[in-house]
Amino acid sequence: MSTAKRLVRPEIGALKAYVAATYQDGMARLNANETPWSPAGNATVSLGALNQYPEERPLQLTQRLADYYGVPADQLLVTRGSSEGIDLLIRCFCSTGTDDIVISTPTFGMYRVYADVQGAGVRDIPLLKDDGFAVDADRILGEWDERCKLLFVCSPNNPTGNAVPAETLERLCKELQGKGMVVIDAAYTEFGNNDPTPLVERYDNVVVLRTLSKALGLAGVRCGSLIANAEIVSYLQRVLPPYSYSTPCQEAVLAALDDSNRALQQERIALLVNERKRLEKAFAGLACFTEVAPSDANFLLVKAADPEAVLQAAASAGILIRDFSKSAGTENCFRITVGSPEQNDALLAAFSGLK
Repeated sequence: MSTAKRLVRPEIGALKAYVAATYQDGMARLNANETPWSPAGNATVSLGALNQYPEERPLQLTQRLADYYGVPADQLLVTRGSSEGIDLLIRCFCSTGTDDIVISTPTFGMYRVYADVQGAGVRDIPLLKDDGFAVDADRILGEWDERCKLLFVCSPNNPTGNAVPAETLERLCKELQGKGMVVIDAAYTEFGNNDPTPLVERYDNVVVLRTLSKALGLAGVRCGSLIANAEIVSYLQRVLPPYSYSTPCQEAVLAALDDSNRALQQERIALLVNERKRLEKAFAGLACFTEVAPSDANFLLVKAADPEAVLQAAASAGILIRDFSKSAGTENCFRITVGSPEQNDALLAAFSGLK
């Protein structure tokens, strides 16, 4: 029996997906309760008029993203941001009051939020701070039991920026096969060249979350991809509502993924990586920061000698930074996104006089 079939909630395994209205070229659409005219002020777009529902599932976009990530189309589910994938997984695999997810803080806060919404338990096995925020694989595997269904591993991790070593990911996937799903949140992988997607082919319990919000600059269209074997995707399809990805957003993503834009995208990613390295070196030489964590993402986690002074200096320069100074595991720390060279120059100037 596959890992997914063993772990999926019985209600989801037996769920019959909603059957949406079907469409056929050249046929009048009087089967979906649509209004026959486009809304005032909106022209018809290439994928269909805005008075019509989009496809039940965005097939062209799915195929384009599958090609982009190098996976079969039946192993990819388009989601509204990768965070929707987190929600779907918890709803599919965790029964209220019975099942748990496992996380390692400090990490992305939405894992806990979606678990709380579902009524799932949250087991926190903290990162090993003194070991560069490493995942405590020994403890995760040692404490895993039948209540545990999903392990969330963010790599590179948010907010610490470090990528989980490939051998650690491989070990977790291998030893939890048949016992739990390993969800690798790879939102920032383009900035460190540590793509975990090949693990999907080697293990039947692996899910990889990708997003176009970061490296491709498409945060405004909320386009994520959940990559897993076809069986896992089929379970999630049952829960995802029909027509869930809008026509204008599909068009924006397809345009951005055109091959003609690839060179510019790579150029911008390379620029951000270089700027990250420049900021890391500069921050290490500033008196206001006592630690700068190595990063494989598009941000840096820094520890401040005087957090309030750092926050005020950034605000005075018209710059917002993310305050983690009062959170467990990141005391006195800030997460600073790598901006344009001009924004980074302004940030460094704001911090240069602090002690």
